[in-house]
Formats: sequence, structure tokens, C-alpha cells
Amino acid sequence: MRSAWLVFALVPVISAFYLSKRDELLFRSWAAQHNKDYNTEEYYQRLQIFTENKRRIDKHNAGNHSFTMALNQFSDMTFDEFRKAYLWSEAQNCSATKGNYLSSNGPHPDSVDWRKKGNYVTPVKNQQSCGSCWTFSTTGCLESVTAIATGKLVPLSEQQLVDCAQDFNNHGCYGGLPSQAFEYIKYSKGLMTERDYPYTAVEGICVYKPLLAAAFVKDVMNVTVYDEMGMVDAVATHNPVSLAFEVTADFMHYHQGVYTSTECHNTTDKVNHAVLAVGYGQENGTLYWTVKNSWGSSWGIDGYFLIERGKNMCGLAACSSFPVV
Repeated sequence: MRSAWLVFALVPVISAFYLSKRDELLFRSWAAQHNKDYNTEEYYQRLQIFTENKRRIDKHNAGNHSFTMALNQFSDMTFDEFRKAYLWSEAQNCSATKGNYLSSNGPHPDSVDWRKKGNYVTPVKNQQSCGSCWTFSTTGCLESVTAIATGKLVPLSEQQLVDCAQDFNNHGCYGGLPSQAFEYIKYSKGLMTERDYPYTAVEGICVYKPLLAAAFVKDVMNVTVYDEMGMVDAVATHNPVSLAFEVTADFMHYHQGVYTSTECHNTTDKVNHAVLAVGYGQENGTLYWTVKNSWGSSWGIDGYFLIERGKNMCGLAACSSFPVV
């Protein structure tokens, strides 16, 4: 009887041991896949964070949600670490609050995808550990608008914006807004190509050369704050549109499906990440935006995500804009 009691008493210990070993094996495989190299202290710290993230992902995926989560390149980071590395740390006052975009009021097609209309959208880029998402949203939008106007799709320089656009209330790796970046390009008379002014993911000295400018802005269209139908009109009738929204912890491991959240806010003062809406559609009765991110093509749906449309989800209609070329 005593032997049987010992066996049952050890079951939880043995189960916990095998679980931790399984988690560690998964962590080692993940670390190798993402070329992670840790010292001993860092290894166990990251293993613990990784395991906590994995359990959060599993719990989410076991529930009834419109999107799934998965391990990715950020899975050894806490959300606080992620926020400091990839999101704005400087508060932004959306300059699109007073809109000047006049909507046509439709009718609009049920779905739009500028990636399928022609060679109008550049491949997904990677901002790396710099809160420069606003520059990628800016270049992505200007690249598309220019390609639609000229037939030539040319990757443009995020680094010029990181280094040179501070006078327009932008802050390099600490945040900024596409609308303000478009104003900078307008008054500085151009933006260089990515090839001529390559990205470094750190703020440096401005070395903009106007003679090498490859894209230009004549005017900036700001969609009235919270006017999500105005955004639909702009994407349907003109081009992709830059937008900003609030990223919270449940978005860090987004994998696929239509993202929706009860953790985020829908106000202008909470947005912390800028992206590019390249289209919209509907899935299982849920309206969504198709959005290009700047965290590399291994994140999300080949670097893209879907987010619920029509509810100003996470403040996505707080400050949307696009340039006129």
C-alpha cells in the first residue's frame, strides 16, 4: 500500500518534469530556428518567458476567437520589452483629427486588395528593434501611390525619415506619424530610394540629397478622425492608406484570422503603431481590413494581418492619411 501511495504521489512531479523538458526542447528548437544565442543566465530567463508566452498562446487558441496566435520571433520577450523595442515611446497627437479628405460616399466594392490590382505594393520590410513603424507606413503608402500614378514601384527610404523628419514632430526610433512624415517629404521636396539611403534601424545624421529624390508629395490627405467609412472610400477609390492603432499584448503573437480585441482602446491618445491598409473584405460575416505590417514576412500572414473593420478597432480610424503625388 505504501509503495502504491509513493507512485501516485510522484505522478505530478514526474508530469511536471516531462512538461518542463518538453518546453525546453521546444525552446531550444525555436532558438535555433531564430538564431538566438544566450549566456547561461539569459538562457533560463528567456526559457521562462518563452514558456509563459507558449501557454498564453495555447490558452487563446483553445478558446473561441476569430484569430489564432503562434510562436514567432518575439516569443522570448515580455510585452514590456517588445513595446520598448518595436512600438512608439513618444506620445503622438494625431494630426489627422481635422480631416481634409472628401469622401465620395460610394458605392464601394465588397472587397479590395491593391496587391492583386497590379505591381503596386512593395514586399514586407522589417523595422527591427527601432520604433520606426511610422516610416514604413509612410514609405509603403508613398510607394503604392507613386506606383499607381507612374507605373513604377520603387522601394523608398525609411532611414531618411528616421534621420531627417524631426522638425515635423517625429522622433526617429521613438515614434512619429505618417501624416507628419508626408508633410516633411512635401516641404523637403522629396524622398530618396531605399538603395540610395539604406535602413540602419538607428537614428543618424541626416544626409538627404535632394538631387537623388525619387518620390514627391504635392499634398497630404487626412481622413477625419474616426471616419472609418472615409478610409473605406479612400482605399476603394484611390490607394492604400496609412493608419495607426494600439498594439496590446494579445497582438504580439498574432498568426492568422481576423484580429479583434477587448484589451485595446479606440481613442487617439493610445495609438502606438503605424501600418498600411492595402485592402478590405469580409470573412465568416466579419468585416476586416487587410494590413501590411513591418515586422518581417515571417510574422503573421506573410507579414500581413487582418483586423476587424467598422468598429474603430484599437483606434485604427484615429489618424489615417495618404499623400497626393
